[in-house]
Amino acid sequence: MTKKIDVGIVMGSKSDLPVMQKVADVLDTLDIGYEMRILSAHRTPLQAKTWAETAKDRGIQVLICGAGMAAHLAGAVAAHSLLPVIGVPLGATLGGVDSLLSTVQMPPGVPVATVGIGSGGAKNAAWLAARIISVHDSSVEARMKAAIEDKRNQVLAQDAELQK
Repeated sequence: MTKKIDVGIVMGSKSDLPVMQKVADVLDTLDIGYEMRILSAHRTPLQAKTWAETAKDRGIQVLICGAGMAAHLAGAVAAHSLLPVIGVPLGATLGGVDSLLSTVQMPPGVPVATVGIGSGGAKNAAWLAARIISVHDSSVEARMKAAIEDKRNQVLAQDAELQK
């Protein structure tokens, strides 16, 4: 049986894959299905538009977009879909601050939830997507709670070890 695809992950180029793989890793841990694409707001605008417009019809509930430099991908996707869009600014130049500002500064009516720059932001994008999906999927909520409890126990074990 094929896993249900709930999250669409898109990045502007293959060089973004090492960071955006962190999104997939968290979703794998939470057993949330996803599709991953390389599409550019500038180099493949028609394909990016079509991907965004048809995402809901494919059962996708949340879109996660990673982009650096001009970082227009999340905004372009949000312009063509009513699904929640999460932007992951990538550190292509200026330490990623330029990407952060490009991703977070969307015009009214074209919202993009923006997480931190780079790998930490990519992981949080997946966690945010899981929280959005868990609003109406109790199995995702249960897996998320278990993962959070596991992280809590890891920290407590580390503290106990330090206290010895």
